[in-house]
Amino acid sequence: MSRPDSAPTPPIRERSRRHSWVRVFLPVALILVWLVGASLGGPLFGKVDEVSSNDQTTYLPESAQATEVQQLLGEFNDSDSIPAIAVFTSEDALTSSELDAISDAVADAPNVEGVGDDVSPALPSEDGKAVQAFIPIESDAELADATAALGDELRGAVPDGITVYITGPAGFSADLVAGFAGIDGLLLGVALLAVLIILVLVYRSFLLPLVVLSTSLFALCVALLVVWWLAKFEVLLLSGQTQGILFILVIGAATDYALLLVARFREELRVSQDKGVALLAAWKGSVEPIAASGGTVIAGLLCLLLSDLKSNSTLGPVAAIGIVFAMLSALTLLPSLLLLFGRAVFWPRRPHFEPEVVAAEHGMRTTGLWARLAGVIKRRPRVIWIVTTLVLLAGAAGVTQLDANGVPQSELVLGASEARDGQVALGEHFPGGSGSPVYVVVDEDRLQDVADVLLANDGVDAVSVTAADSPSGSAPVTADGITAVGPPGTPVPEPTTVDGEVLLQGTLTDAADSEAAAATVRQLRTELDGTNALVGGVTATSIDTNDASIHDRNLIIPVILVVIMVILMLLLRSILAPVLLILTTVLSFGTAMGVSALVFNGVFDFSGADPAVPLFGFVFLVALGIDYNIFLMTRVREESKAHGTREGILRGLSITGGVITSAGLVLAATFAALSVIPILFLVQLSFIVAFGVLLDTFVVRSLLVPALTYDIGKAIWWPSKLWQRGED
Repeated sequence: MSRPDSAPTPPIRERSRRHSWVRVFLPVALILVWLVGASLGGPLFGKVDEVSSNDQTTYLPESAQATEVQQLLGEFNDSDSIPAIAVFTSEDALTSSELDAISDAVADAPNVEGVGDDVSPALPSEDGKAVQAFIPIESDAELADATAALGDELRGAVPDGITVYITGPAGFSADLVAGFAGIDGLLLGVALLAVLIILVLVYRSFLLPLVVLSTSLFALCVALLVVWWLAKFEVLLLSGQTQGILFILVIGAATDYALLLVARFREELRVSQDKGVALLAAWKGSVEPIAASGGTVIAGLLCLLLSDLKSNSTLGPVAAIGIVFAMLSALTLLPSLLLLFGRAVFWPRRPHFEPEVVAAEHGMRTTGLWARLAGVIKRRPRVIWIVTTLVLLAGAAGVTQLDANGVPQSELVLGASEARDGQVALGEHFPGGSGSPVYVVVDEDRLQDVADVLLANDGVDAVSVTAADSPSGSAPVTADGITAVGPPGTPVPEPTTVDGEVLLQGTLTDAADSEAAAATVRQLRTELDGTNALVGGVTATSIDTNDASIHDRNLIIPVILVVIMVILMLLLRSILAPVLLILTTVLSFGTAMGVSALVFNGVFDFSGADPAVPLFGFVFLVALGIDYNIFLMTRVREESKAHGTREGILRGLSITGGVITSAGLVLAATFAALSVIPILFLVQLSFIVAFGVLLDTFVVRSLLVPALTYDIGKAIWWPSKLWQRGED
């Protein structure tokens, strides 16, 4: 097994002049290839929105009712525009002149760029203090710009004292677009700065951190190039959420792999005068642990392909592509740069050729933090692992406080939100579900039967049917049938039919993103079962998304555990060790989730969490957290062959402690950078993964795993040959 950093007794490596042309041509060629790839991928950072979508229905399973209804809406309305709701409020009853001004402003709304022509009339509230109007935003418009321009136009056209809000689906979607706007600049800048600071502190060098960061950034540019074109040709779905995770994952993973190779290169330079020989030895010693690490993460990510929810299933291959290029960059671009710079890359702390000193250090290290920690574990292994386990279990108990059953749409974006404020104002003066109706597609001959079911439900305030020949585009439906809107004698509109089906709209009494509205929609689906009716809309989309997320979570987590355990068994040639490593990682995940739940509820006062949060947290913590155990245990296994299991455990911990801790700090810092994006899901995920990685780095890998394996002894390698022949 190759070593993740330095060997116990590095041989003195002789200088070699063979294939000198290869040593010059190959690194230059590799650098040029990466430079071309990065130059093509770099300009795409500002163009990801051209191939991405944040529409929830895009990511639902094809079989979900909300998906089927969404696909039919455009046929009934002959438009795929996104509805916005303009809400006008006043502290006092609106005067006739104010109502006229609002009506004129709404009628002029189509003059705003990006606004469609099919604008509804201004509709006053019963209390006379508010007006609402439904205004479509064209699908090909820049959503955030169009809604902002619409709001500015309406505010400038109404008298002072009237407050204007833009809410509804278009308003909330614009909030999401604005929230993700910082991914290309702010997120990337914060992540790179955090990594740079850590690398400077670790290496105490000026050039080396820049070389390592260049490796990570080039990997990200090329990964983005591939992902962008796959999304362009609709092979993959890309969202702002997936984009942010891709950025962070590539930077963190590529930097971690670089740390391992650089640490080994530094060690080899001490026993070799020739930088090429030292680099080749370092590469050979690093390729296996890096490949095992990346392979484990990729395998865990590809398990997401089993997901019903496309936002999950598409993240798997997107993130896996990122890990592939992180590995390739660390194993090709970084060695090329290190070969060109040689010892100068470590300036001003250049490693010297000192084989005699290295030989003298061959004995067990007795100084330094990790050597002292190894001594403590040697004296009290059982006490350490039992106490550590109890502390972790206490932290995991908080997981019962985690509410991961979905959050209202109005809570998805953190901070100030005009759409959220508008939704509150709308609920104060109109039925809570105004502007976000429940849609029901049903056979024309069942129209009245289904309408009666809706009208009989206390959660539905009114029902209408889409009718193209009605001035408002729809006609009210009562227990007596479709009614006309207008002066006496106005003809009753004919409902619009598509393949013998009609579209009913039910105005909910509660806000569309509330639990009460969700209960109403679920009840309607139950009551309409057997009528061949499809129930969709904003609330139904949220329900179907949450249900699919819970299904994915329950299915994928066990599959990931099995896949990673098989990989560990093949890597360590053991059964017991992988089982224990998986159990410790799961315990660490439980503790991270438990502490996170307490922080979310008690500190940040979040309203809940998306069902996908535990799944994503598990994927990243288990797949990434197990890597540090891989780096530790592969070195322990190698040391155990020469010195016995218990001595090998202490040596492995002492040797790998510094580089693995640095890697953990880098990964935690990069994921913490996700919190600068004001999206609830990303903020929660950033805390869970950052805290969990630190927990794995400083507690599980440093205390629990070494103490537990030391206490067990050579039986940890059962049933391999090392168990049969090894020594305690």
